[in-house]
Amino acid sequence: MGTENQGYPNFPARPPPPSSSSPFASAPPPGGAQTVGFRPPSSQPTRPFTPSGPPMAPPPVGVMRPGQSPFVSQIPGSRPPPPAYGGPPGGGGGGGGGSFQRFPAPPPPFPGSQNPPLSGPPATQTLAGHLSPPMSLRPQQPMGPGGYASPPGPGFQQPVPPVNPSYSGVAGPQPSFPGYPSNQAPPVSFQSSSQGPRPTYPPQTGGFGQHPGQQNLHPSYAPPTSNVQGLAEDFNSLSLSNIPGSLEPGLDPSSFPRPLDGDVEPNSFAEMYPMNCHSRYLRLTTSAIPSSQSLASRWHLPLGAVVCPLAEAPEGEEVPLVDFGSSGIIRCRRCRTYMNPYVTFTDSGRKWRCNICSMLNDVPGEYFSHLDATGRRMDMDQRPELTQGSVDFIAPTEYMVRPPMPPTYFFLIDVSFSATKSGMLEVAAQTIKSCLDNLPGYPRTQIGFITYDSTLHFYNLKSSLSQPQMMVVSDLDDIFIPLPDDLLVNLSESRNVVEAFLDGLPLMFQDNVNVESAFGPAVKAAFMVMNQLGGKLLIFQNSLPSLGAGRLKLRGDDPRVYGTEKEYTLRVAEDNFYKQMAADCTKFQIAINVYAFSDKYTDIASLGTLAKYTGGQVYYYPGFQSSIHGDKLRHELARDLTRETAWESVLRIRCGKGIRCSSYHGNFMLRSADLLALPAVDCDKAYAVQLALEETLLTTPTVYFQVALLYPLNKLRYTASCGERRIRVHTAIAPVVTDLGEMYRQADTGSIVSVYARLAIEKTLSAKLDDARNAIQQKIVKALREYRNLHSVQHRLGSRLIYPESLKFLPLYGLAICKSTPLHGGPADASLDERSAAGFTMMALPVKKLLKLLYPSLFRVDEWLLKPSADHDDLKDVLRRMPLAAESLDSRGLYIYDDGFRLVLWFGRMLSPDIAKCLLGADFAAELSRVTLQEQENGMSKKLMRLIKKVRENDPSYHPMCLLVRQGEQPREGFLLLRNLIDDQMGGSTGYVDWMLQLHRQVQQNA
Repeated sequence: MGTENQGYPNFPARPPPPSSSSPFASAPPPGGAQTVGFRPPSSQPTRPFTPSGPPMAPPPVGVMRPGQSPFVSQIPGSRPPPPAYGGPPGGGGGGGGGSFQRFPAPPPPFPGSQNPPLSGPPATQTLAGHLSPPMSLRPQQPMGPGGYASPPGPGFQQPVPPVNPSYSGVAGPQPSFPGYPSNQAPPVSFQSSSQGPRPTYPPQTGGFGQHPGQQNLHPSYAPPTSNVQGLAEDFNSLSLSNIPGSLEPGLDPSSFPRPLDGDVEPNSFAEMYPMNCHSRYLRLTTSAIPSSQSLASRWHLPLGAVVCPLAEAPEGEEVPLVDFGSSGIIRCRRCRTYMNPYVTFTDSGRKWRCNICSMLNDVPGEYFSHLDATGRRMDMDQRPELTQGSVDFIAPTEYMVRPPMPPTYFFLIDVSFSATKSGMLEVAAQTIKSCLDNLPGYPRTQIGFITYDSTLHFYNLKSSLSQPQMMVVSDLDDIFIPLPDDLLVNLSESRNVVEAFLDGLPLMFQDNVNVESAFGPAVKAAFMVMNQLGGKLLIFQNSLPSLGAGRLKLRGDDPRVYGTEKEYTLRVAEDNFYKQMAADCTKFQIAINVYAFSDKYTDIASLGTLAKYTGGQVYYYPGFQSSIHGDKLRHELARDLTRETAWESVLRIRCGKGIRCSSYHGNFMLRSADLLALPAVDCDKAYAVQLALEETLLTTPTVYFQVALLYPLNKLRYTASCGERRIRVHTAIAPVVTDLGEMYRQADTGSIVSVYARLAIEKTLSAKLDDARNAIQQKIVKALREYRNLHSVQHRLGSRLIYPESLKFLPLYGLAICKSTPLHGGPADASLDERSAAGFTMMALPVKKLLKLLYPSLFRVDEWLLKPSADHDDLKDVLRRMPLAAESLDSRGLYIYDDGFRLVLWFGRMLSPDIAKCLLGADFAAELSRVTLQEQENGMSKKLMRLIKKVRENDPSYHPMCLLVRQGEQPREGFLLLRNLIDDQMGGSTGYVDWMLQLHRQVQQNA
């Protein structure tokens, strides 16, 4: 009988069975040769689900329905299950007859679950007198030879043979009811509760004999109604028991949950709290805040948030601008909270109550408005700060320590032998010149340059000169600044001189054979030039610093250090000079971005410290060659120079009463206990914060969060607003709950993974890699164990690993963190510079970007390329992601692997030579490591290049470099692709199946 779930939309009728199974459900056995588990089939046929209509009256007491199996109701002494939730005993529950209608009311549901009234249409009959099951039941397959399920036929509407007791899974006369164990425990597959058409083949059963009336349900589905009904399960499960008579786990890896749809932002409270800021700006790890410290301690997952204050909004969406005028910005007198949609007005509109600290504040006369009968301001619709969760306030002069400084760009460029030979110098000079028209803040923008090898080279760019003047300082121990007023110039005034300098820079050092690097003295000199104005310092470094302050030595060549307690010292800055220099730069509002290019050891762990504590980032191009990496450098440098950037910024996060921010994670300097100093912040940077409860018990029903970023606006050109200070404010509300299950249901996997990744990377700076990986595993185990204990009272869980729908991808992402570059393997699996550069990058990534890096996209394109080209190709089909496993790769296909930082084109060994020739031209048979993908004069090549362009445009923050590899080209294939197949065992690392087994074994211990 159909069910209707109050508060949720009605579901449409089940469509016909799809031609291919969902990746979240087990695949049917090919040709019936293999088992996917077996269950006692029902004798009643199936019908499509009908979503709405009046309830159907049950049959008279003691009368069997036509076609009803006597398997349950006719066995003496059998124990009938409780009726479905939501209906009176025997009423409307799906037509159970006989003794089932005389049973008392069902036990209470899980905490936080809902009992919607049961209603539905009259049951549709598919065969004479036969009732068909509701949507929540999966139709059963007939038994094949040997007791195994046969594949369903088209439509799967045929009657099912009677039950053979030999396959019922019962011992003696006791039948197999939902929730009661049987003697047999065949494996069960993951049962997804995701939307969309369900497969028509049955799920595997394991641990218990599972009746057709039993189903694992997500809370958003109505309880099933059936003649046999058990406790509704509001969790997902995966049985990890062995196949009967075998020691092998009966697992189908294709049925494991995988995030093939990418990151799904939480929206469960979007309708309940429509005035919250968008999740692109603030994402809580759970939208249900624990009411007590004891409840928070049982959560085991991080309680916190990920903040991206300047995240890019979709085109056409802008953060509204608010100017309070003469009244000034309205804030709470006690906690300094900004005006937001969740404050309340009282005393006829003359006072307002702060939603953070409950302080009653006076309303300024200029801001006064009368209230209507409901207490709502009459002008609320004209006040964006009272209706929207994200606003920009124009800050008055009292919010400025000093007048907004002009945007300043200073370039520190290595011109040693390796820099000129690789072509880095030429690409950098050309890119800077091409971006001069688009630098923010015109016409106030300031610019300057220093080059260095074993000496420092300063450049006078005064506007009265026709050519720049170079001044050389060779004393590295006592740095001084020649002509301090002419080294940093106004770009609009000195444009011709700056362009002449950039044009001549590659030629000036093309014959340089100096291999030394006075990196430390050069950074000190740049600081001395910039400390009056602040700004952004871009460093282009090609070799290990070898002269003057901050010189470094080769580390990591002693294998005896690895695996010891001193291993972590290789991943932190060797010289305290770099952290002290970063602290000085932050004090004077200087942000540093480091571009590192060498194929040899450069000690990114030390150089990256400059970026970490100044709000900057690290770009790493190992083995840079302009012919290969030039496009990537051009795009990323241009993006760095022209994207929206906030200068001299500070960030503070305010929480409601009883909650505080306990720790912060990202690239910044902590100026005070809760104030983050950000010399520069942009749309590509995010920050994680962990929360803690200050009080033993929260007494408020909700908790509020407010993120405030004070920054100057520099993106507009030729307007009076250029340089004004603004305050971007994001406000959100979350309910306080007393139910641990609700915390799990409202969890946000993306935010949790972002916090976990940052914590794991930070742990590698004070412990061994093994310790960091084990810490991630143990956190997940504790969370799943607690969740198991939460449901073990109402359910017989046996060998099943259970988890909430909201966290079904958490184990896989945990494995991906452990296999990511900063934590993967041992010393032979990644160089020290690779680990450090990846760690600095991941610490700053927003949620979506980080999740894509952890579990990249893999899709097949050769079949799409062979189709006739259309004017507007629908790329959704070709960009359909596949599991990251070797079995996804067909040797006859062409695949693209995309992690957001590189695109790997994998050519199967048996790919048609015609396709390869169309895409690669005359080089189609050559070793692909020497081939660069270029557009050919044919439709297929143009179609592929258009696809690659579209993929890159989807996320412009980085420019994925296109790399080619053919199946069997080792070690290149293993390095570029095979070791990044998260699901597989590779190089001694754990695969997805083994990882789940490890988690399950540890969860069952002391559960």
